[in-house]
Amino acid sequence: MECIWDLDEDPDGNVQHIAEHGITVEEAEEVVRDRYEAAVASESSGRPAVFGWTSTGKHLAVIFEVVDLETPLVYVVTAFEAPPPAQAKRTRKKR
Repeated sequence: MECIWDLDEDPDGNVQHIAEHGITVEEAEEVVRDRYEAAVASESSGRPAVFGWTSTGKHLAVIFEVVDLETPLVYVVTAFEAPPPAQAKRTRKKR
């Protein structure tokens, strides 16, 4: 799994964009690599999205575009902290 990144200095690039959300390239790549096979369509853009934990303790959403399926090679569009999935509520049966 490889991710494509714009130049760090590009003010309109994806590196600067995720930095505005407090996310590093390493954190975004970690989630994409760990969760690539579990990608779902983003509700807002329809692009592939993955959700997962980083080794730094953040739960991220990473939105990307697939550039090459064989490699696979992706271009990260954005990444941001997202609420973790809610734990299933346990209910007791009433007698």
